[in-house]
Amino acid sequence: MSKFSLFGKIIVQEGKRDTMVDILLEAADSMNNLEECEIYLVNTAEDEPNSVYVYEVWSNEKAHQASLTLEATQKLIERGKPIITGMERISTLKTMGGKGI
Repeated sequence: MSKFSLFGKIIVQEGKRDTMVDILLEAADSMNNLEECEIYLVNTAEDEPNSVYVYEVWSNEKAHQASLTLEATQKLIERGKPIITGMERISTLKTMGGKGI
């Protein structure tokens, strides 16, 4: 029962972290309609005021890629683009199981 997981970091313009968090939480809400998206967590770190971390678990990588083509996802990406200064894929993981899966 392996799953596709992704841990990423989004770096935004000074003072725009809360705006990005709001956009990503909207994305999380839209993922509620996708059974293939099992976990979508938006995180911040106190010592990184311009960064937002996202942790996702999907049934498979194909489902994750398909989600990026959805109209709702595309609209959220367009809203976020102007304030993003960098992105980093920290890791792609193969989730084997555990609590919450």
